[in-house]
Amino acid sequence: MDRAIHRTIIIKNHLLQPNSDQILTTNACLSYSPPELNEVYDFDLKEMRKLLDGHNLQEQDWLFNLMVQSKLFNPRKRGEKVYVAPDYNQTMEQQREMTMKRISYLLERGVFEGWLTAKGAEAELRKLALLEVTGIFDHSLAIKIGVHFFLWGGAIQFFGTQRHHEKWLRDTENYVVLGCFAMTELGHGSNVRGIETVTTYDANTGEFIINTPCESAQKYWIGGAANHATHTIVFSQLEINGKNQGVHAFICQIRDAAGNICPNIRIADCGHKIGLNGVDNGRIWFDNVRIPRENLLNSVADVSPDGQYLSSIKDPDQRFAAFMAPLTSGRVIIAGSSVYKAKIGLAIAIRYSLSRRAFSITPNGPEVLLLDYPSHQRRLLPLLAKSYAASCAANYLKMMYVNRTPQSNKTIHVVSSAFKAILTWHNMRTLQECREACGGQGLKTENRVGHLKGEFDVQLTFEGDNNVLMQQVSKALLAEYLAAQKRNRPLQGLGLEHMNKPCPVIPSQLTSSILRTTQFQMDAFCLRERDLLSRFVMKVSQHQAEGQSKDYALMLSYQLAEDLGRAFSDRAMLQTFIDTEATISSGSLKNVLGLLRSLYALTCLEEDAAFLRYGYLSTDNASAVRNEVQKLCSEIRPHALALVSSFGIPDAFLGPIAFDWIDANAWSSVQ
Repeated sequence: MDRAIHRTIIIKNHLLQPNSDQILTTNACLSYSPPELNEVYDFDLKEMRKLLDGHNLQEQDWLFNLMVQSKLFNPRKRGEKVYVAPDYNQTMEQQREMTMKRISYLLERGVFEGWLTAKGAEAELRKLALLEVTGIFDHSLAIKIGVHFFLWGGAIQFFGTQRHHEKWLRDTENYVVLGCFAMTELGHGSNVRGIETVTTYDANTGEFIINTPCESAQKYWIGGAANHATHTIVFSQLEINGKNQGVHAFICQIRDAAGNICPNIRIADCGHKIGLNGVDNGRIWFDNVRIPRENLLNSVADVSPDGQYLSSIKDPDQRFAAFMAPLTSGRVIIAGSSVYKAKIGLAIAIRYSLSRRAFSITPNGPEVLLLDYPSHQRRLLPLLAKSYAASCAANYLKMMYVNRTPQSNKTIHVVSSAFKAILTWHNMRTLQECREACGGQGLKTENRVGHLKGEFDVQLTFEGDNNVLMQQVSKALLAEYLAAQKRNRPLQGLGLEHMNKPCPVIPSQLTSSILRTTQFQMDAFCLRERDLLSRFVMKVSQHQAEGQSKDYALMLSYQLAEDLGRAFSDRAMLQTFIDTEATISSGSLKNVLGLLRSLYALTCLEEDAAFLRYGYLSTDNASAVRNEVQKLCSEIRPHALALVSSFGIPDAFLGPIAFDWIDANAWSSVQ
């Protein structure tokens, strides 16, 4: 009521002003004030970026500069700044051609040098770092490059042998051949073992014959197939002498050098999509397509000239597992890529909230910065903290991948499945919140955040549907638990060693100092994981005792499986954050990392209903967690600009509202 009376008096005074030619007075126009004038940098931004990006920072900056320098990357001036981003007003066909022109530009400047021919962890890390930069500019560009090098080229590297490496890798690196990867079918995506394409062998000619036996067997969503690819890796059931030997991979040419589709192959376009329209996704049918025997990628199994099936791995399940193990690279790449997109959204939304004001809280007082509202902090800063945790997780996953051994393949599969799911979900949630936090400006394509949602939605389902991946994680944990019980030995691997120790006890009363300790945070996460794993084991065993098959028992236990998958992912991610924090000596950098780690951990405790559902936290302790989250947000608020500046994303790759949004929207900008 007081505010209503106050507004009434103001309006009355305006209307009743005597002897005034101007009835209503105007306030001074808004002006943009760079947040750098008022915000404090309390730690070394370069050191923080090293921590976040982990490797190859100079190469990344080199590639950023290469893209900014070329008109192919669509530079446009808005206000006093120049921004680069794809022109989404172009038709689908134009976007596809621009993607190929950009690839040619990067190829000519040596960006892809050594991507398939250089060996060692350093070469792989450089490749991953540069691919991440292309994705910061445009998802279509990164996917088109990724399909060619990591899927087509990676399949030849990992499934092939010396003869394939010598024939195909250098030509792939130089784009003499353009590859794609034909695994997914209309009727089968996640269930690779169920694909319906069939390949037989003709011993008389020494050729394999590939067939699409029905419409559901058509290869679908094959990136590069619709327009540009000359060759593909075909995943198919292999039938030898009437016996199905399971899924195998073959090299097959689908176009000649002039771009003409090869005989007995039909290709159709998948059409317009909600994102990634710079990638030519296509559908492929094979009608008795003959390929040389040597085109079987034979690192796991081979067929002799006279048609005998040869493999040192006799068990079909183990053979399939060995065959699929190298495909984890896709999940590693997606996990890392999703973190960078969340960073783009947060950098734009937080910068905007540090210069955009709304409403005053005192009569005739100045309007308040968006990020000074506790509600706005609550929306964005927990997501910022989780993005820092996600960076630690993605770096850990990358290092595990580039230093992989045959013994670590199982761990990489489980961890990459978990992190791919948890990080892509985080990315989409972050982009949605950032879009809303930017208000109407978040709808403009040039401001990037809104459009990125459509571009990256696909990450939730390609290279494994996230819900399916979470169930795979839980199945792997179940197998580890049962194997340890059978051997009567402690659990070892996948970070489950904590289950060999006494069960953690949560204090009955949680104070601020307790809540912020790594000991409490890890205890809470481990308690949830070990309890959910025990419950999952009991639930599956109960269904099996009632006569259900193991697969059906697992299916009936899906809710616990998904809860357990998230518990494993969160605990593993918190561990990578703690390990990263431990590498920093005491000081301001370590202090702010501690705040971020606590905000990440306590937000997980607050948001997952399992902590209340299964009694890990009392309602009083849950309230204490919630209150502490708000305190942490207010303590991180002064560091917000420094934290997003540490991402190292050049200004040109953000959107106009991240900077002088008044100048960018001035009348002069439309002249």
